[in-house]
Amino acid sequence: MATTEIFILTGALAGGYVTGLAGFGTGLAALAFWLHAVQPVVAAPLVVICSIIGQLQSLPDIWRAIVWRRILPFVLGGLFGVPLGTILLPLIPLNPFKLLIGGLLIIYSSFMLVQNSAPKISWGGPIADGIVGLGGGILGGLAGLSGPLPTVWASLKGWGRHEKRSIFQTFNLSVLLFAGISQAIGGFITAEVARLIIVALPGTIAGVWLGRKTYDKLGDHRFNQVILGLLLIAGISMIITSAF
Repeated sequence: MATTEIFILTGALAGGYVTGLAGFGTGLAALAFWLHAVQPVVAAPLVVICSIIGQLQSLPDIWRAIVWRRILPFVLGGLFGVPLGTILLPLIPLNPFKLLIGGLLIIYSSFMLVQNSAPKISWGGPIADGIVGLGGGILGGLAGLSGPLPTVWASLKGWGRHEKRSIFQTFNLSVLLFAGISQAIGGFITAEVARLIIVALPGTIAGVWLGRKTYDKLGDHRFNQVILGLLLIAGISMIITSAF
């Protein structure tokens, strides 16, 4: 197996594991490997397709926890936000923006990791959820960062791990499907991307399966620590990539 295929398969395994465990984060784990082997224009659609596969594979785990009345405002806000973020992309300097968001994520997640319990808020109904979803969609269209805002909001609301994951996963799946359709229309799903998807598929499926097994063993506290750890990694990653 060539070096490129080894990087793709390894990254798919790592990305699938994180998705099976937390309900998001395929790109966070996979890109650390994939960007050593392929250009971003190939890696980006690969992340989207593998993320969708992973989300669909692990969806049955949280299906019963999905409360559509609660999730719908996030999803609707996110779908409106994605094209807005795409429009803003050429207007906002991306690296300073990533530096700001990355710094905020590092501060928030680091503070929460050293606390015994996160502060809870009781205000904010469907309208607030929709605004958070809108912000997540805008960040997704602008920089592929759809996950952090809903993740932080769900933590602040004090929802349990099944409820949190149902929101992360349903929201991200909706945004990813929208992004995948947009990329297909834009001609980004090339023959090379299709070939690498075939290479990545076994790793994604195996990784999600392993992540699901780990998720089943986690309680609420451990799950919160995993989520905060992923947010911390995301913030550090944004800081690093903003320098290039």
